[in-house]
Amino acid sequence: MATGRPPVPGPRHPVDPASSDGRAAAPVEERRTGPGGRPLWVALVLISTVQLMVVLDGSVVNIALPRIQEELAISDADLTWVVTAYAIAFGGLLLLGGRLGDLIGRRKVFFAGVLLFALGSLLAGVAQEQWQLLAARALQGAGAAAASPTALALITTTFPAGPPRNRAFAVYAAMSGAGAAVGLILGGALTEASWRWTMLINVPIGLIVAFMAPRFLAESAPQPGRWDLPGALTGTIGLAAIVYGFNRKAQTDADTGLPQEWSDTLVYGPIVVGVVLLVAFFLVEARSPHALLPMRVIADRTRAVSFAVMLVIGAAIFSMFLFVSLFVQQVLGYSPLEAGIAFLPFTVGIVVAAQIASTLASRVDPRWIAGAGGGLSVLAMWGYSRMDADAGYATDLLPWIVVQAVGMGLLFVPLTLTAVSRVDAGDAGVGSAVLNTVQQVGGAVGIAVLGTVFANGISERFAQLAAAGPPGPEAALEAQAHGTSQAFMVAIWMMAAVTVVIVVGLSIRHEDLATDVTPGQAAALSEGAGVGEAPEIPPQAGSPADDPAASGSDAPEGRRVT
Repeated sequence: MATGRPPVPGPRHPVDPASSDGRAAAPVEERRTGPGGRPLWVALVLISTVQLMVVLDGSVVNIALPRIQEELAISDADLTWVVTAYAIAFGGLLLLGGRLGDLIGRRKVFFAGVLLFALGSLLAGVAQEQWQLLAARALQGAGAAAASPTALALITTTFPAGPPRNRAFAVYAAMSGAGAAVGLILGGALTEASWRWTMLINVPIGLIVAFMAPRFLAESAPQPGRWDLPGALTGTIGLAAIVYGFNRKAQTDADTGLPQEWSDTLVYGPIVVGVVLLVAFFLVEARSPHALLPMRVIADRTRAVSFAVMLVIGAAIFSMFLFVSLFVQQVLGYSPLEAGIAFLPFTVGIVVAAQIASTLASRVDPRWIAGAGGGLSVLAMWGYSRMDADAGYATDLLPWIVVQAVGMGLLFVPLTLTAVSRVDAGDAGVGSAVLNTVQQVGGAVGIAVLGTVFANGISERFAQLAAAGPPGPEAALEAQAHGTSQAFMVAIWMMAAVTVVIVVGLSIRHEDLATDVTPGQAAALSEGAGVGEAPEIPPQAGSPADDPAASGSDAPEGRRVT
């Protein structure tokens, strides 16, 4: 009788979760349906549509701000709150939204988030007073905070690992990256009719998605656990305070025309309070048996590197859209709609590049795909930094927009994969929420920091020109071009550092991403579950094992790898 533990052979392809009878399953590449026979392509359309709505809503309103200010009589000082109210609610509540999906069911929270977002959009579209609009924008942000992380988690638990999931992540990443550009285009077009349509357009789309979601998205099994109130309070308030502080820093001072000073109490105060609360949050979470953010989610090296890199990428891409859109409108003289259309190549480029990245993800390690994307982004930032007041769109801007789009497509897909793949099924929602959170916080930090460099560059150059004689209209254009160049010079070093971190720190192999087996399960596999016995692998949430009715059989609580 053998006394050793024989190795447990694993399938060359991931086990098809739709197969619950122990028979050989078709490779996942051939799968077209998810749990319960639901068409995967419909699920992907619903998820990606919501992600596009959530992302573009942060930028679509930027084009409409002058019309909103005129109609609702909003002061210059209060106008930025139309954007900030959404950003604070979205960034502050993401962790709550993701964890709530884990605890009570991701489809339920996704459904509720979409309806809340649609309701906020309706109220914003019919607002007659400033306070009504700001409250509605905060409601939109709360809905987005519930819908966005659960959308990403639903991809993880609906699509089998390997090419199907890679393609789904590619579409999701493309929507995340292209959403801001689409928002500028859509904002310009809709504002021509009325600024209210930038809000109201979300209502029918949201209602359609909410109607179809229960029919085409599988529900995840609720996870055991209690609500972590101390973690919820410290994490939510801490994140909201930090987002507020950095958004305040990026606001223009009415007297100087420059961003607020770091010494402004409403800038450094919330940031300091937010940092203190987040330190308290991590201390609470490290000791809580029912943590809002289990430390195992961020303790994994691959995910930690992915989250850190996404923080900087969020800073870079948010800032790029801001500075380039200002450049084409104020230096090149484009209208808001023309400025939006100027980003159309970015939308096309990132969609194409994301699909290429999803194909490569099955053959090439993520560090090389993302590293190439980082290198292209460095090149694009260098190109932007060389623009001057005599620049032309086709010759001096368009090539770098395309390079940036390809770079971001190659970055988003592998980093999304490495950030959320192999997360325990019960943590998929909060893992997705962390990814969304670092992007939002990164965007706020990037705009504040690079916006300061941008404004200081303008002021410095204008003072130099004024010292040489009375400045004419060209001086303002030259000063703005100089400020843009200075901001992108800093962005070059940011993206260069990130590229090095990717290549050095992102060591996971592409073979390891093509399986649903988590690191903890892999350890169990290597040790064995007994003499000659394969250990049980818990089913992925949303699989037929979680929903016996979906598979038409009495599915067991776990399935064995054979």
